[in-house]
Amino acid sequence: MASFLRRLSGAIRPTVALLRRAAPLAVWVVVLAQLLGGVAVTAALMLTPTVLTQLFGAGADVGRMSQAVPAIALLACVYLFRLAIDAATAMARAHMGPKVHRQAEEALCRAAAGVDLASFDDAGFYDQMHRAKMRGVMHLEGATNSLVEALGAGFAVVSASVALCWLHPLLLPILLLALLPEGWAALSGARTQYAGMEKTIALSRQLEMMAELATERDAAAEIRANQAQPYVLAEHSRCALALQDHLIDLGIREARAMALGRTLSALGLAATFAALAAMLLGQWLDLAVAGTAVIAIRTAGAALARLMQVSHDLFEKTLYISDYCDFIALAARRGQPGGKLPAPQDPQRIVLDRVTFRYPGSSGAALRELSLAIEAGQTIALVGENGSGKTTLAKVIAGLLQPDEGVVSWDGIDIRQIDPKSLADRVAMVLQHPIRWPRSAKDNIRLGRYDRADPAGVALLAAAQQSRATEVINNLPKTWDTLLSREFAGGHDLSGGQWQRLAVARGLYRDAPLVIWDEPTAPLDAKAEHAVYESLRQLASRRTVILITHRLASVRNADRIYFLERGALVESGRHEELVALGGRYAELYELQSRLNGLEQASPQPAVQA
Repeated sequence: MASFLRRLSGAIRPTVALLRRAAPLAVWVVVLAQLLGGVAVTAALMLTPTVLTQLFGAGADVGRMSQAVPAIALLACVYLFRLAIDAATAMARAHMGPKVHRQAEEALCRAAAGVDLASFDDAGFYDQMHRAKMRGVMHLEGATNSLVEALGAGFAVVSASVALCWLHPLLLPILLLALLPEGWAALSGARTQYAGMEKTIALSRQLEMMAELATERDAAAEIRANQAQPYVLAEHSRCALALQDHLIDLGIREARAMALGRTLSALGLAATFAALAAMLLGQWLDLAVAGTAVIAIRTAGAALARLMQVSHDLFEKTLYISDYCDFIALAARRGQPGGKLPAPQDPQRIVLDRVTFRYPGSSGAALRELSLAIEAGQTIALVGENGSGKTTLAKVIAGLLQPDEGVVSWDGIDIRQIDPKSLADRVAMVLQHPIRWPRSAKDNIRLGRYDRADPAGVALLAAAQQSRATEVINNLPKTWDTLLSREFAGGHDLSGGQWQRLAVARGLYRDAPLVIWDEPTAPLDAKAEHAVYESLRQLASRRTVILITHRLASVRNADRIYFLERGALVESGRHEELVALGGRYAELYELQSRLNGLEQASPQPAVQA
């Protein structure tokens, strides 16, 4: 019982707090309405004996019945008042649910947007965020409705109890005799559900994952290409059967508990009627009061059953709401680290001194005691094999990841002392797998710096032309205003290379002093790649550029090349120096040159008509 109440309190407190922030006026309307509704129930029960006595008393005639008209009219007014109260409650609830949903979702998005980047590489954090997003928000909204129901049911039980005490003090123990078995039955069902809730949630999540694989657009092509439909369907069926069997077992156990509880409730009700009969025979009550007591007991019984049911519903939501609250608290502890100093407007020198970085949960270091310096206006190339730490290093330089050891400084200022927002304002990143914004082509570029003043669209057009994104945009059905998402009516999708051109244009439009290009041309054809590198050369004259690439021929003109291997800096210098060194860079460059020569020399197969 104590565990049940603790879990119930864990659902009620955050829900009430969110309600007070989201819809304070609606909350007060509901509380006042339910209180007045309880008063109306009490008043109705107190008027009922008078009406019954005048209608069915000894020697009833037309004259006596006409005397009951005022009481009947008053009782009707009470019921009309109760209907008005119910209407006011329904209108207030119409405001509460959507407002709570919006507030909860916005709070979750703010929390997720405010955490440091490394958190997204922490499997535990990411799983907790996913649970909070998928279930927590939905169940907070549902808990709002359950709280309103519980409030109304609670007031109804109290109102019936007050009315019975007013009718006769001994009627309250009789009420308890009728209600306790009903409450025990509902509580037994709740305990049964609690015992299996963890397993229910785990199986439900497994089933949801397989359902997403079977129905989502992103996975559809690969599943069909690999003919994996039978496997996906078999796994979905396995998870569904496990959940089905578990729920059946829970249902049977709950049905047994409820059957026992209802048997006891029936016995309690029989004892209640026996006690009322004894009080009638002993002339402790008259018939009208006894009839009213029956009505009050049934009213309280129905309200208690409703109260226990909504409490059960709230109890089922506690784990999900706890997930939500735990994530909000965890995100607050994992806010982006940093100080309050503004970042240099145009950094002249970026220095890394013996920097080591480890991803959360990883035993090895992604970067190991790495030191280097970047001067303003330089084009720096980060090269190496997959997993060497190139992208991680770029994110550390940009301040997106904080080193575990060592110092990263911009113009002599440790980035730990710089405001993260100010630091991010000085950086533009073009990634190998950029976001495919489900917005118009224009917005996909403008989102590089959405608040940039460009009323005539001059900078927007220049960025699109430099990246050759205009060749893509001009061929779209609505050109700049084409919605780029097949998931909405009238939407249009792009190829990987076309999306990359928009991403490059987005980076150009951002116009930051430090530009990081992470394999920006990987999906592009030769012509588009050449155009992008022409844009890069133009940018290099005015900005500091960090280029991450596997194509060593693309970094020949870089001012400095850093070759990474397993998170360590093993070689650095200009292209000619590294080739002359004959080390790892020279080895990979020679290998790529031979492969390119073979590709150019190999005959193309003839195309048959």
